[in-house]
Amino acid sequence: MAKGKSINLFLIDGDSTGRIKATLSNWTGIIYKISKLSLYSCEEGGDISKHIKHAGIYFLLGELPNGNPSIYIGQANTRKNGKGLIQRLNEHKNDDNEWNEIVILTRQNDTLDAAELNYLENKFTNLAQSVNRYDVINKCDPSKGNISEEKASEMDEFIENCLAIIGILGIKAFEKIKGLNLASERKDIANKKSLVFLYQGKYKASAILSSEGFVLLKGSQVSEKLHKSLSKSVLKLRQQYSNKIDDNFVTTEDLLFHSQSAAAAFVSGSSTSGNVVWKTSDGLSPKDF
Repeated sequence: MAKGKSINLFLIDGDSTGRIKATLSNWTGIIYKISKLSLYSCEEGGDISKHIKHAGIYFLLGELPNGNPSIYIGQANTRKNGKGLIQRLNEHKNDDNEWNEIVILTRQNDTLDAAELNYLENKFTNLAQSVNRYDVINKCDPSKGNISEEKASEMDEFIENCLAIIGILGIKAFEKIKGLNLASERKDIANKKSLVFLYQGKYKASAILSSEGFVLLKGSQVSEKLHKSLSKSVLKLRQQYSNKIDDNFVTTEDLLFHSQSAAAAFVSGSSTSGNVVWKTSDGLSPKDF
């Protein structure tokens, strides 16, 4: 059974949109979330001015022209000039790819060495690629390097703690889409009814409820034609997920939507009520859950 964690979030600028420092009880790791524009102020004082000179892992978060969220995963080692992360991040300012947020992972005592950084960079990159929520824009796959099994176990625990905090910060790049476990919340329904919703129309599509929204399952058929009634938001999703629909207009991955109606419109290519077209084998709609 997973253990509970006590996470402390400190709003450095007193504003939830400003710089955020995150720590975990009885853990030497430290995580910062800052905007690209606030990077210049991180050397002006406070703990961040010290920690941003450490060795560490960093994520550059942005959005591609097609609307897909993007992530660049990198590492910064300690430098002779006493600067690590801050100098490496400044080198990214003129990158071609657009990014606007930074997440920094380091240790308060600056003890991450080169082998540990290689292991962490490799693990985070592989995890983001396997989850496939964000487009990983690294130009090459980082090497895992050589690390002892004892050290690998230590780094895996470090990653586990980082992921708990990163999720709290609203970044889902490393989290698989999870179906909603209704058994504990609605036993009267979950014990008797199917949790899979089938599209009631000419398209063969299926979906499930998720704790984040509504998930259109891999292998669902979608309309080739897009009608004028289709909202701009769903039209943008069609463009965003275009590389996840094959030549036969069948989805090649699970796709997350914020509502059942958005998923229904995505399938039909027109404005559609999700509570009308999505039904379980027992005839229940999403609102029944």
